[in-house]
Amino acid sequence: MTTNKVDVTIIGAGLTGLTLAYYLKKAGKSVCILEKMNRAGGVIHTVKKNGFTYETGPNSGSMGSYEMAELFEDLQGKCELENANEASKQRWIWKNNKWNALPSGLWKGITTPLFSLSDKLRIIGEPFRKAGINPYETVSELVRRRLGKSILNYAVNPFIGGIYAGSPDKLVTKFALPKLYNLEQRYGSFIGGAIKKGKEPKSEQDKKATRKVFAAKGGMQNLINALVSEIGKENIVLEVSGVIIQPQNTGFVVNYTGGSVESDKVVTTTGSYALPEMLPFIEEGLLKHFSELEYAKVVQVAVGYNNWHGIPMKAFGGLVPKVEDRNMLGILFPASIFTGRAPEKGAILSVFMGGVTRPDIFAKADDELKKIALNEIKETLKCDSEPDMIEIHRYEKAIPQYEASTKQRYEAVEQIEAKYKGLYLAGNLRNGIGMADRVKQAVNLAKMIVADE
Repeated sequence: MTTNKVDVTIIGAGLTGLTLAYYLKKAGKSVCILEKMNRAGGVIHTVKKNGFTYETGPNSGSMGSYEMAELFEDLQGKCELENANEASKQRWIWKNNKWNALPSGLWKGITTPLFSLSDKLRIIGEPFRKAGINPYETVSELVRRRLGKSILNYAVNPFIGGIYAGSPDKLVTKFALPKLYNLEQRYGSFIGGAIKKGKEPKSEQDKKATRKVFAAKGGMQNLINALVSEIGKENIVLEVSGVIIQPQNTGFVVNYTGGSVESDKVVTTTGSYALPEMLPFIEEGLLKHFSELEYAKVVQVAVGYNNWHGIPMKAFGGLVPKVEDRNMLGILFPASIFTGRAPEKGAILSVFMGGVTRPDIFAKADDELKKIALNEIKETLKCDSEPDMIEIHRYEKAIPQYEASTKQRYEAVEQIEAKYKGLYLAGNLRNGIGMADRVKQAVNLAKMIVADE
């Protein structure tokens, strides 16, 4: 067994772990990343096949933090930022057997066929309603209270399905949509708060958080490759199993099959479900808050056409509300969003199915999943021609659900980190699931570790 000694050991080579290692190394710290898969990147992976390019992880990100923007700035020359095409700004929502544009702005919200007349009137009155007093209100409860049932059904429900593959009936706004929660709590209103917040002066850093949709040029894999190159492949150990973390008199030792690493600090960025076995010295009462975290099961069917014969897809994609009772969460149009994703006259689609509300779909056979996907494309996009490529990807633990148990999990993280100095529990079990959230957490953690000399 070989033993390595570094300043910081990082468990998991996803975006969080790689970003953390990158900034620690820039600050002069030695790092070792342990990764169970045979490649770095975690859920981020770009597939190139038969002239098509698509993602098996996040198709895009939202520039929701300046840390995300600055990561691309720091990697300039090694990985280039690509903003989404203007034509993809529109989002579609399925209602009454056709796609409808999700409204942006007050006037479109009042004129859209997606919402009922009474709820359109509630939009006008939204700025005058009192802020809620329940910090653990679900997304459904919040939206019904401030906006109404049709807006919940035809805007928020499909949005939650697209982001979390989850249910607004279960997700707690404070944790799942903290910016929305803070708008109401700070300003008393979504609409009024957004207007007031938009008028507040911003620092040069904050201006970088444009919220524009982005990807890495050529695919998200290029962001991962750039980070790996900067960190150094020699500092990443792949195909690692049996990871056990143990505290020592000073620091920690991380044992795994075939080796061990000693370090002053250890950061876990793995899924919440992996922590109980990895941290045997933590009391069971605290660990249960990690093993109980629910993850959505998601199926992605990537479908490519050399020649597209369906309706024009001048949109980001289409989302399907639960009340419409279809077999998919939605469809993304990668070739409409970014360049070079499909042949000039063709299309590449990503059909997403399953999620918290339809876990049964995950267990279906590949042939049945293909039939479902092609039928959804036929009925919603009016294309019944045979595809030139079709691939199925299953994600058993795709997206963590920030439900009522999140409060106890956050408290458990605080207790563990306070008791075992130098141990940090990171990753998407807290602080958000988006790419910008992951990078922001990693950057802040790197600063904290460097400052803790």
